[in-house]
Amino acid sequence: MYGKYRHTVDSKGRLFVPSKLKEELGAAFYVTIGVDHCLSVYTQASWDGVMERYNALPMSKAKELRFLFANAAKCEPDRQGRFLLPAELREYAGLKQEVVIIGQGNHAEIWSADAYDALEREKLTPENLLAAMEDLQF
Repeated sequence: MYGKYRHTVDSKGRLFVPSKLKEELGAAFYVTIGVDHCLSVYTQASWDGVMERYNALPMSKAKELRFLFANAAKCEPDRQGRFLLPAELREYAGLKQEVVIIGQGNHAEIWSADAYDALEREKLTPENLLAAMEDLQF
């Protein structure tokens, strides 16, 4: 997944799935807590892969991921392409109204627009971009 999309959470806590992501995400997908106080969005196939890796972990490591699964929600968009973001997830990510959805390869992230814009201003520098491109061997 790739791209950046701006949308708003409605008064009922629903968010519109950008049309370009709708096909990639499919009829059902999973949303859970992510790093840096954003939300991570996984397709069914990606989530199945996460579950397989989780189930293969020893109990001592698996217990460290309890919050990831405890806060996961299976989401199914309605006919208008909206899905309900549970209140706990909205609170974790500080989502009020305007959000930014970004593609991150095998998953997407949902950010508070203010938090994402501040992060982008801080991190999107020529030096950081060059280092990232070198990591990908561009």
